[in-house]
Amino acid sequence: MTTILHCPQMADLAARIAGLGSMRKGQIRWDTFNDGFPNMKIEDVEAIRNRDVAFLACLDSPSEIFRQLSAMYEIPRYAVRSFKVVLPYFSTGTMERVEEAGEIATAATLARMLSAIPMTMSGPTQIIIFDIHALQELFYFSDKVLPRLESAVPLLKERLRNQDNMAIAFPDEGAWKRFGKLFREYPQIVCQKVRKGGKRSVSIKEGEPAGRHAVIVDDLVMTGGTLLETQKELLDQGADRVSCYVTHGVFPAGSWTQFLDAGLERFWITDSCPGAAGLQGKGPFEVLSLDRIIAKILCEE
Repeated sequence: MTTILHCPQMADLAARIAGLGSMRKGQIRWDTFNDGFPNMKIEDVEAIRNRDVAFLACLDSPSEIFRQLSAMYEIPRYAVRSFKVVLPYFSTGTMERVEEAGEIATAATLARMLSAIPMTMSGPTQIIIFDIHALQELFYFSDKVLPRLESAVPLLKERLRNQDNMAIAFPDEGAWKRFGKLFREYPQIVCQKVRKGGKRSVSIKEGEPAGRHAVIVDDLVMTGGTLLETQKELLDQGADRVSCYVTHGVFPAGSWTQFLDAGLERFWITDSCPGAAGLQGKGPFEVLSLDRIIAKILCEE
């Protein structure tokens, strides 16, 4: 039986995952000392010895990276049989390359930190990430851990099943390269970003949206400017309706509010980012939970 541990932000998702399979939900005490540094304890730690253990993580801030890595480094030291770290959103993924001297690719930094998780009794830790921003980030991890890339796109495809006159739109070529092969059964529209002077806009590079329900697909949304520009172009070119899907609804500084009256048919996101889970039913938002996919992964032999 797998024991699932979790950070505080992922408590609700962890409870649902545990309820879907033969899993035991463990506990970690997440207190702090007066100086703000973590004061943590794995409760009933003897129960994880020689057991399969999973940790549901959310590294959405520098302080969370420190305290959650502290837990991840310690768990294998209690002679666990195997260890799976489920990190739905790889938070530094958008800073994955260096274009000028002096820039720091923090995606590589975080991968090095995760690569320091100790070995278990049966071998390296698995690190499970959903819809990573750039495939090359897989190679930032050392051979001491086993990164495993998964996708939440099947959740969207379930929602689109039996709907007619659909087309899948990608806001740029990068999104098409990441996801295009997963939607071969649908007409596809590939957009591109165009700069004229200091103004940025989106134009259609290939595909025909006229008369269709166009669903924009990408891995994540921050401020949402690109999605809104893509929506405008699709409607201008005759799309009947426009919806959006992103796996990771990051929405810094409450940027989700601009989508409430944007005219979208639907905006699908997952609960990979805890804050996004609270958007269910607000305006066009519908949250697709990762719980079933994660439960299936954790129950694998």
